[in-house]
Amino acid sequence: MPVVREFRLPDLGEGLTGAEVVRWMVEVGEVIAVDQPVVEVETAKAVVEVPCPYGGVVTARYGAEGEEIAVGAPLVTVAVASAGGGAADTAASSPASSASPASSAEVERPLVGYGVAESRGARRRRVGAAAAPASAPAPVAVAAPAAPAEPVEPVAPAAPVVVPVISPLVRRLAREQGVDLTALTGSGPDGLIMRADVERAVAAKVAAPAPAAPAPAAPVAVAQNGVVPLRGLRKAVAEKLSRSHREIPAATCWVDADATELMALRRQLNATPGPKVSVLALLARICTVALARFPELNSSVTEDGSGIVRHSAVHLGFAAQGERGLVVPVVRNAQARSTEQLGEELGRLTESARSGSLTPAELTGGTFTLNNYGVFGVDGSTPILNHPEAAMLGVGRIVAKPWVHGGELAVREVTQLSFTFDHRVCDGGTAGGFLRFVADCVEQPGMLLRQL
Repeated sequence: MPVVREFRLPDLGEGLTGAEVVRWMVEVGEVIAVDQPVVEVETAKAVVEVPCPYGGVVTARYGAEGEEIAVGAPLVTVAVASAGGGAADTAASSPASSASPASSAEVERPLVGYGVAESRGARRRRVGAAAAPASAPAPVAVAAPAAPAEPVEPVAPAAPVVVPVISPLVRRLAREQGVDLTALTGSGPDGLIMRADVERAVAAKVAAPAPAAPAPAAPVAVAQNGVVPLRGLRKAVAEKLSRSHREIPAATCWVDADATELMALRRQLNATPGPKVSVLALLARICTVALARFPELNSSVTEDGSGIVRHSAVHLGFAAQGERGLVVPVVRNAQARSTEQLGEELGRLTESARSGSLTPAELTGGTFTLNNYGVFGVDGSTPILNHPEAAMLGVGRIVAKPWVHGGELAVREVTQLSFTFDHRVCDGGTAGGFLRFVADCVEQPGMLLRQL
């Protein structure tokens, strides 16, 4: 007989406690291979595919699309081959049998890792069961028949049930006669349901009086104010910002800066062969140089508030708008990258943010954030810090404004720089010195040559 294995949602790292089902990638009754992705879930960090460590027939799925599943809760159940053959013998007569595991060693092994499957390109196979409705609140369980058959009406037991039926003829007879196979006790070996069992159930059904019509379901109350639940990314963002606002005594200072020379430098760099340099890349380079001069701002306060951790590397986070909202990808070791290298990595991460393909690792571990909210057409902001980071530089739009330059009134390209910092890691003098240095580099980018 096949052995039913329960696969639970694994720990996806970074202290995540659950994930929301985005899309099921397999159907109930489908034969799957070891480490084949079965579901796409959205965590607080990213959307990932979760592979199942068992190969065999999917007998139940837990959770509808949009439903949140806790780490450690059941995800799917799979009927796998026992040491004696079981499921492999069951599917031997089916074209899908080539996808069934050959031995118990092949169907039981540790999870390789979410989002990675050894047989991602394998062709999916159906063995005769219809998919469970996506909106069903409970798992749908069916057995693994040997050959394709017409769809079976799904049932929704309180817990997944494996119906011991091998013959597709028996299943078809039960379906045509409206017999619930999960309510039968088989007379065959190991409780196998035979044709005679179904025929007896049909005879008993004919002799029994017709059941009374069910009472109509009570109307479902609909919220009048259109409340949208906080879950997934929005829930994680809300929790993180609330914690930051609650725990960090943040302060903000700002200054207007003449960015005319910086923009001229960018045009000059982009007129030469090589990758194009973005304004964001130039600002990122300025940040790494400024943090080398003011290292206390590349830090974070310990969880218990008893100390300050000075980070040796600058893992530069930057705000990017993606499918799932505003996210903060992280450029690792930004201080070791050239301006061109920073531009390339910023571009790659931005594209991943837009496509929703950022991994959890690319969204965590930042030590300092660069927030270019000028792309939204605004001048200034007092943002909430990205906990547990101690500082964030904000850059407003660069726009032509009247400006006194060289003792005369002129039209210059001006931006507003704002700097929000954790007052526990430094005093206002340090924060002001950092911001003034950044502004000087924006106004006179040649200053960067002294730091390279």
